[in-house]
Amino acid sequence: MKHPDDENELFNRLEAEMGADAGAEVVDLDKARSARAAATPPPASADDEPGEAAPMVDGPAPAGPGLVDRVRGGKRREVIPAWARSKPEFLDALGWLGGYAWHTTAYHAVRLPWYSVRLAFQAPAGAAKFVGGAMRWVADAEGEPLRQVAARREDVEQYLKLSRQRDNRVKLRGILMVLALILGPVLALLLYVLAPTWLTVIALAVLTAGLGFMGAPADKPVISRAVVTTEVERLTSGIVERALGALGIAEINKALAKGGEGIKFPAPITRDGPGWRADVDLPYGVTVPDILDRREKLASGLRRPLGCVWPEPVADEHAGRMMLWVGDKALNKVTPPAWPLAKTGAASVFKPLPFGTDQRGRNVDITLMYDNVLIGAMPGMGKTFSLRTPLLAAALDPTAELLIWELKGTGDLDAIGKKVAADYGSGPDDETCAAALDSIRYVHKDLERRAKVIASLPKDKCPENKVIPSLAGNRSLGLHPLVLAIDECQELFSHDTYGKEAGALCTAIIKRGRALGVILLLATQRPDKDSLPPAISANVGTRFCLRVMGQIENDMILGTSTYKNGIRATSFTKSDKGIGYLVGAADDPQIVRTYYIDGHTADRICDRARKARIDAGTLSGLAAGVEPERRAAADTLLEDILAVVPAGEAKAWNDVTVDRLAELRPETYAPWGEMEPADKARQLTTALKPYGIATGQVARRINGKTVNRTGFERARIATAIAERDRKRDTG
Repeated sequence: MKHPDDENELFNRLEAEMGADAGAEVVDLDKARSARAAATPPPASADDEPGEAAPMVDGPAPAGPGLVDRVRGGKRREVIPAWARSKPEFLDALGWLGGYAWHTTAYHAVRLPWYSVRLAFQAPAGAAKFVGGAMRWVADAEGEPLRQVAARREDVEQYLKLSRQRDNRVKLRGILMVLALILGPVLALLLYVLAPTWLTVIALAVLTAGLGFMGAPADKPVISRAVVTTEVERLTSGIVERALGALGIAEINKALAKGGEGIKFPAPITRDGPGWRADVDLPYGVTVPDILDRREKLASGLRRPLGCVWPEPVADEHAGRMMLWVGDKALNKVTPPAWPLAKTGAASVFKPLPFGTDQRGRNVDITLMYDNVLIGAMPGMGKTFSLRTPLLAAALDPTAELLIWELKGTGDLDAIGKKVAADYGSGPDDETCAAALDSIRYVHKDLERRAKVIASLPKDKCPENKVIPSLAGNRSLGLHPLVLAIDECQELFSHDTYGKEAGALCTAIIKRGRALGVILLLATQRPDKDSLPPAISANVGTRFCLRVMGQIENDMILGTSTYKNGIRATSFTKSDKGIGYLVGAADDPQIVRTYYIDGHTADRICDRARKARIDAGTLSGLAAGVEPERRAAADTLLEDILAVVPAGEAKAWNDVTVDRLAELRPETYAPWGEMEPADKARQLTTALKPYGIATGQVARRINGKTVNRTGFERARIATAIAERDRKRDTG
């Protein structure tokens, strides 16, 4: 290590002179130190080979990107704010400004007579204040305290100087007062005689108002506020540090302690919408999920309601970078804005559709085409209302065909289903679930037809091998958007008879339907592996999760490890209805409050959508009064089993029979054939129950070993068919 004074020439010269004075030999310290350093080997590590010098791990100077690289890598701020670039937000801001101006004007206009009366009564007091103030000004009363101080100190020179200054002021001001007393009445008389009446009235009103304001008590202003604003404490770095220090995290406490590095802020704390934004670099080893676990304590440290405090990770930064947004009001207390399409406007599923607003009140869009949507929440947190918004948007697209199944049975989607949808059902009963499955089969079968149509089109008509607006608008091709929505889908996926097939078909629709113009919307209040098949939740592109109770439910809806990464819908409270995390609609997860559309508004929107479809000639199905054809779930099942099980095979295994059925009628049994062997066996057992046919263990010798699998007796199938036919004949 180099001595800090090695390069100090003056210090070297002093050392040399001191050595010469003592009669000693003058030693060149630089040479001596170099020789000593060469003679002393560096400390060797256990991994060093004998005779090898330890490598230098730290460079002599800090290395890093240059100025140009840092400038290029910097984040450029928006030239035009986001609210000004968004038409809905700009119109909303303009509407708010107009409403504010109208309210203020109307408020004061109503109170104008009262203001006039108060000013008239306070005018004498104002005149007295004016005269008293004028007299004090002429007498130079403001300088009296200084003159009194000089007199008490017996500072003759200072007192005489101040007295002369007072005399000069009083003389000049007295002259001005005399001129005012002479010219004032003359001008007032001329105004009264020569000026028109309206000017005299205005002058008298202005004089009365001026004196009235002057005579008003300081604590009782004449004009009251039309809008009382709520003062919110400005967010500062000190407040953020205070709040983080209250969380009880050891590394943060070390950073804030004496000698610590403190909390770093990579960007200034700025105003961001109706709140403040602070970008924070947490101390080493502290991550944003650590802060999310203590959100309530953070809100307490900031002295703000919990609904105002929203810490979020920053996706494109390190795990310790936190974006902290602190709103002026709790998100659940802010009046929700109206849906932009509530009164006017059309929509297209190919374009972004308004879904909700973020904490700042900015519009958040989702795009339905080429994507699927999964919505999950606890009961009563706004799941069905969240599903209603994209469905209403799709209804306003005349080219889209809607198939809607509301399996709760409360009729929340009746307006859309009965006025616009081609197929609709409501209720958790077996009949509705069977009809929903039939609708899913229809969609699944239509995938094959759509794929063939796209494959047959020339490249100039279908350059990307997927449905585009020009193809969707050509009704002869049958490639119009097909929207299948299932609310409370857990009722169908957990159904003993129809669940497995419905899950397999929906999985296939999600995987293949994107490019074919098929959109699947699912909503559930019980996100578990039995109610929501993992293959479905793993392949949905857009997910919206309102309040849930645990990590498993959170990750079932939003995706694996989202809870670990700090995206936690468990942080929402009971009062946060309609507020959730939206993942997949943008690059980063977003906190979104969905638009509130009540039943009356939904009815009016559906009336517009229905009229648009009638005008375009696209109203179909139930909405057009045409009852969809329902297929029985297993009308030919028994005959198909007899066809694939030879007469010489007395007992057959379920899984083998399912594979044979899939080969016989792929359009009906293909989803069964894609299941695991155990699921195939259970599916056939469930399908045979309505016919009174029981299954059991069937043993066979294979390679000298006895193998038991679930199976059935072929004779029972034939007996069931004969019994059914006999009942038909007698009926």
